[in-house]
Amino acid sequence: MSKKHVLVMMLVGLAAAVGLAAEDAAVAGKCMTCHKEKSPGLYRQWYQSAHALHKVTCADCHRAAAGDPDGYEHYGARIATLVTPKDCGRCHKKEMEEVDRSYHAQAGLILESQDAYLAHVGAGEQVAIQGCESCHGAKVKIDADSPNKLSMKNWPNSGIGRLNPDGSKGSCNACHTRHSFSKAQARQPEACGKCHLGPDHPQKEIYEESKHGNTYFTNMDKMNLDADRWVVGEDYFVAPTCATCHLSATVKQKATHDVGQRIAWTLRPVVSVYKENWQSRRTNMMDVCSTCHGSVFVKGHFYQFDASVRLYNEKFITPATDIMKLIRKKNLLANPAEFSNDIEWVYWELWHHEGRRARHGAAMMGPDYTWWHGFYEVVKHFYFKFLPAARAYGDPEINDRIHRLLADDPMHQWLNRSADDLKAAIRSGDMQKMYQKFYEQGQK
Repeated sequence: MSKKHVLVMMLVGLAAAVGLAAEDAAVAGKCMTCHKEKSPGLYRQWYQSAHALHKVTCADCHRAAAGDPDGYEHYGARIATLVTPKDCGRCHKKEMEEVDRSYHAQAGLILESQDAYLAHVGAGEQVAIQGCESCHGAKVKIDADSPNKLSMKNWPNSGIGRLNPDGSKGSCNACHTRHSFSKAQARQPEACGKCHLGPDHPQKEIYEESKHGNTYFTNMDKMNLDADRWVVGEDYFVAPTCATCHLSATVKQKATHDVGQRIAWTLRPVVSVYKENWQSRRTNMMDVCSTCHGSVFVKGHFYQFDASVRLYNEKFITPATDIMKLIRKKNLLANPAEFSNDIEWVYWELWHHEGRRARHGAAMMGPDYTWWHGFYEVVKHFYFKFLPAARAYGDPEINDRIHRLLADDPMHQWLNRSADDLKAAIRSGDMQKMYQKFYEQGQK
């Protein structure tokens, strides 16, 4: 009897010993034998995981039914390479349902958005695949000629909003990295850092500069990341992570896999709006904050944050959007394709990059991103790139619109006042009075 055959028999015995049926034990034993030799890292990740501890083997996750479009025969077993939320839902039904209704599961819809359009036409398909789809998720296609039935254009892909052949949306291993599926790893901010970073949504960088991130990175050994419950304020208390605020349990709330349950504003689009049922979402987030902060502190933060979002909406992006609509209505753009005109790029970055950075910085207590990477860039490009580019068309109606904006709205009249006059107005408090309305809107 060969050593390999002996090893197979031992692993089949191990699988049977943990309670698997004989047929399942045989399949599991074959999986373990082969992968221990050919992909030892994968095997050891699984072997040290909670799945292995609870008798969940390769076949449990990768088994495929006869009608599964991505199923194929593999050493006597019908399996699928792709493990989808529907597969995970056989054991994790609640989590699967929460993910399915979450913003994460909708992330793959970017494939039809301007973000993906720009990557395709400006760069090329390869960039859209390895850039956009790597985070947002690809529509996984079947290739009958491929050994694992998956097209190499779409696989590998663990994008959070992946569109799977079985009709499910999402990818659990975007957060719970295969094959260890560690809850401790998913609770750390680095788990979110693959996608939530960069010029248009720098949550990772903002977190790292905030006191939350500073306290986390200097107290990682006190975070109790492997705890089963992981209730903030009880199982740990030195710092929050992304999971703490958006997903994990508090004394009053259960853990959730629906990342939108604590988000009141949508900061992604051109103009921010409150989400449906935003008051309850805000209450959920304030509950998290109140674990470590007093009520006055918590209310003060959201008072400031909401006012900053309203300021961005009214002072900058609403007038810029109105002007941009007028330019398009009058067919003033020289080139027909989107993003083939300079002003389109200026406008895009004004809200998609600079405006998002400003809003996210305000949301997550990141002062540098609120101002220098955010509103500073918004101010500079609104006044000295966007408005001059709009004026350059020489259209009387557009120029009149810009003139009235700068002449009639007190927020924009600073351009025609002396620096000494403006500094005196700031010292006296007169300058601040024009912005009071943004705070008052939140008190109604």
